[in-house]
Amino acid sequence: MGQIASTYDLMPESTEIDLQGVIAKLKEVLPAGVELKETSIKPVAFGLEKVVAFMVIDDTDESIGGKLEDAMRGIPGISEIACVDSTNL
Repeated sequence: MGQIASTYDLMPESTEIDLQGVIAKLKEVLPAGVELKETSIKPVAFGLEKVVAFMVIDDTDESIGGKLEDAMRGIPGISEIACVDSTNL
C-alpha cells in the first residue's frame, strides 16, 4: 500500500454558501491519513462556484476513502462531492 493523490469537487447547495468557510471546515474534518495540499474556488455556471481540493491520502487504512467522503459530506452547505481525479503515487 502507499499513497494516492486525489482531486475532489465540493459543490455547494447555493450561491449563498461561504466557500472560504467550507475550506476552513474541510481542514478541520479530514480524517487521519489525509493531507490537504491545495484548494481553489472555481466557477461552475450562473454565479455558482465550487471548491476544488487536492489531497494526498495514505491508503494503509482500507476504509479511508469512505471516511474521507463521509467527512466532506458532513460539511454544512455542501450538497454533493465528486472525486474527479485519482492516481497512485
